[in-house]
Amino acid sequence: MILRYDVAVVGGGHAGVEAAAAAARLGCRTILVTPDLGRIGQMSCNPAIGGVAKGTVVREVDAMGGIMGRATDATGIQFRMLNRSKGPAVWGPRAQCDRARYPIAVRKFLDELDGLDLFQDLVTGIEFRGSRERIRSVRGLRTRSGVVVKCEALIVTAGTFLRGKIHLGQGTGHGAGRAGEEPSIELAEALGAVGLRMGRFKTGTPPRVDGRSVDFAKCERQDGDAGPLRFSCYYREPRLRQIPCWVTWSGPELNEIVTRNLERSALYGGEISGQGPRYCPSIEDKVNRFPTARRHQIFLEPEGLDTNELYVNGLSTSLPAEVQAEFLRSIPGLAKTRMTRPGYAIEYDYFPPDQLRHTLQVRSIGGLYFAGQINGTTGYEEAAGQGLIAGANAALAVTGRGPLVVERDQGYVGVLIDDLVTKGVDEPYRLFTSRAEFRLLLRQDNAGRRLGALAREAGLLTEEQSRALGRRLRQEKDGKRWFRGYSLDPARANAVLMEAGSAPIDRSARVGELVKRPRVTAEALAKAAGADAPTLESEVLATIEFDFKYAGYVRREEERAMHLREQAQFRLPDETPYGRFVTLSHEAREKLARIRPQSLAQAARIPGVSPADLQNLVLEVRKWEGRVTGRSMVNGS
Repeated sequence: MILRYDVAVVGGGHAGVEAAAAAARLGCRTILVTPDLGRIGQMSCNPAIGGVAKGTVVREVDAMGGIMGRATDATGIQFRMLNRSKGPAVWGPRAQCDRARYPIAVRKFLDELDGLDLFQDLVTGIEFRGSRERIRSVRGLRTRSGVVVKCEALIVTAGTFLRGKIHLGQGTGHGAGRAGEEPSIELAEALGAVGLRMGRFKTGTPPRVDGRSVDFAKCERQDGDAGPLRFSCYYREPRLRQIPCWVTWSGPELNEIVTRNLERSALYGGEISGQGPRYCPSIEDKVNRFPTARRHQIFLEPEGLDTNELYVNGLSTSLPAEVQAEFLRSIPGLAKTRMTRPGYAIEYDYFPPDQLRHTLQVRSIGGLYFAGQINGTTGYEEAAGQGLIAGANAALAVTGRGPLVVERDQGYVGVLIDDLVTKGVDEPYRLFTSRAEFRLLLRQDNAGRRLGALAREAGLLTEEQSRALGRRLRQEKDGKRWFRGYSLDPARANAVLMEAGSAPIDRSARVGELVKRPRVTAEALAKAAGADAPTLESEVLATIEFDFKYAGYVRREEERAMHLREQAQFRLPDETPYGRFVTLSHEAREKLARIRPQSLAQAARIPGVSPADLQNLVLEVRKWEGRVTGRSMVNGS
C-alpha cells in the first residue's frame, strides 16, 4: 500500500505531536506514524510539565498555537509558580498532571485538526532521492507492515527508541524504547547509513510506589498555588481537582545501601556506554559524586486522581529491583512502602545537532528534519519546542514559503535551537534561564506578546486563537495607557504603599510610577483605584507591573538584542570556503566548516571562534564574494 502526504512525522511523543499539529495547521496533508496510537502524548517519565525555563517554553509553544499548554491546563492536578522569591526573569510555571488523562487530552486536540491522519506502525526505513553516494532529499518512509508513505518532508522524533536499551541492574540490559515497547533498530540503522554522525546518551526513571503504603505524617506537604495559574493564553480549560505533592529526604542509610551495591548498578558496572544528564543525575551518581552530602531531597508526586501510585522524583536509578525496594524503605515516610514499578536506565542513539540548520532540517539532506531527543535534548518541553519549529518549517518549505526561525531575543525556543545547532552537545541538553542572555525579555508572562504575532503571520494560529491574542494585546496596551496617565491621591495610594512597606506620598502620583516601587503590585493599585481602573485579568496586570518595574533593564537588553540583530544581518552563505581563510585560526576554520552558521551572530556563539576570528571572517567573506564572478554582493562592499 502506498500513501501520499505532504509531511510525515515519525513518533508520537511530545515532539511528534507538536510537529504534526503545526504542519497540519499550516495546511499540509500530514500523517503521524507511531507504533502505538494509544500512547500518543504519553508522559514517559515524570507526570509534570514546566519548571524554571521549561515552563516558559510551554507558554511559547502555546503562543505559537501548540498543544502542550492546553493539554496541561486540562489535566493539571497541581499548579505552582517556581522561583517567586526571585525576580520575574526566572519565574517558572509548573504543573503536576494526571498521567492517564494527559494523552487523552492530547489525542482529543489532535483529532480536532483537519488534514492530520494518525497511523499505527513501526517505521523501518526511509526512501531518498539521489544516488547512494549523493543523497539529495527525502522521498518517503517504509513501515514494518509494508506500507510506503510518500512525502515531501519527513520529521523524525524518535525519542529514546533509536536502538533503545533498558537496564535494571547488571546483566539485565534488553532492547526497548521505553518499558513495554520495542526499540527502533531499523530506523536507527537507516539514518546511520546515510553518513550522519551518531552518538549514545542515557537517561533514567525512578521507582513508583503505592501511596496507601506511605506514612505522610513523616513527609512535608506541598500544595499548589491558589491563584488562577494556567499555561494557555488562548483557552480556558476547566480545572481538575487539585491535590498535594509531598517532600521527604534520603539519609545516610540510603547512601550506605547504594554504596554497598554500586557494582550491581548497570551505570557503574560498565554496561552503559552513553553519557547521562549532568543536571538530573541518578541516585548512584548523587551518592558517588557527593559523598559528603548526608541527604538528598525526594518528591512524592501523584500520578493522577484515579490512582494511588506516586512517582518518586529524585531517585532515578539503574540498580536491581531488590536494591530499590531496600533503599526506598530507608526513607522517612516510606518504611513500609510497596514498590509498584522499579526504576530503570535507558540508553539510546542520538544525532549531534550541529548537523542541522536552525529550521531543524538536516543540513545535508533536503526535507529531513529532526526534533526532540534525537537531537540530544532532555525533557518534554524542549522536545515540544523543537517539534513545533520542525513541523512549521517542514510545512512552510513544502508550500514554498520562508522559514520560521525564533531568534535568541525572541524566545527560549530560539535559545534552545541556537545552542544545539551552533554549539552541539556532549551531554543531554537541558534548558536553564542562565543559558539566555535576554532573560528579562523572555519572561514567562509575555510569551504571547513575543511570539503570538510571529505565529499568526506564519499561519499557525486559528481564528479563535488570533482573536484571543488580539484581546490580550489590547488589554496590555489599554492597561499601560491607564497606568501612565492615571493618578492616585494620597488617601487611596498610601494604604497600598504602607502594606508594601513603602514610604507614603503627600500628593497625587501616577500609578505607573508607584508600581515601580519594590513590593507594590499593579493589582493592589488597580484595586485602590476602584471603578476608575480598567477591567484587566490578573495575568495582564502582572505583565504590566513587570514592564514598568524593570523598564530600564529591559531597554538595555533590547539595545544588546539590536546589536545581535545587526550581526545577524551579515549573512554567511552555505558555500563559504572557510578552509581557505588562512587569517582564521585552525580551530575556527574547522568548526565553521562543520557547523556552517547562517550569520555572523551565529558564528560568534560557536565555541573556539574568537573576536579576532570574527573580524577576519568579515574581511575574508567580503573578499571572497568580490572574487566570485557574477555573484550578487550579499553583505555589501
